[in-house]
Amino acid sequence: MIGDGVAIQVVVNGRERAIAVEPHHTLLDVLRTDLGLTGTKECCLVGECGSCTVLVDDRSVDACLVLAAEMDGTRITTVEGLTVHGQLSPLQQAFLDTSAAQCGFCIPGQLVSAQALLDRVPHPTRAEVEEGLAGNYCRCAGYEQIFEAVLAAAEAAPGGPARAAGPDVGDRSSTPDAEVAPQ
Repeated sequence: MIGDGVAIQVVVNGRERAIAVEPHHTLLDVLRTDLGLTGTKECCLVGECGSCTVLVDDRSVDACLVLAAEMDGTRITTVEGLTVHGQLSPLQQAFLDTSAAQCGFCIPGQLVSAQALLDRVPHPTRAEVEEGLAGNYCRCAGYEQIFEAVLAAAEAAPGGPARAAGPDVGDRSSTPDAEVAPQ
């Protein structure tokens, strides 16, 4: 402990950081307030919306649910860390090309979750994309464009087209039903 803070060392977006964090602060608090990485959005604060999704040691987590003090020794990637040599990643470009970013609020979490999916499954099916992004809500209901963006990025990646050729709509159970939950 340093004063009232806990000293941690982390690698954030490829940069080593040594910081003192308050024991009760979440990773979201530290990223936004202490490190100025405001791409990670603050929304529900209970792990329901996915707006604060980041990668911790290549696993997607809701930053609002993780204590920063527990992050000592980890690698953290935020939406700012998805760029490649200062340029948009193919995934980020696909989001732009398909108009997936409507209001843009959910997009950082969607991008990070999509990157985690593509890291695990480089050429996912439509159903795998839907499942991989199921924890991220879009209030604008732009799911179609978001799914298209992830599939387009996967198709453009080395290794050929996505496994699912044709109109694979997959399991729609993770897609919000407008009659049940109006947007």
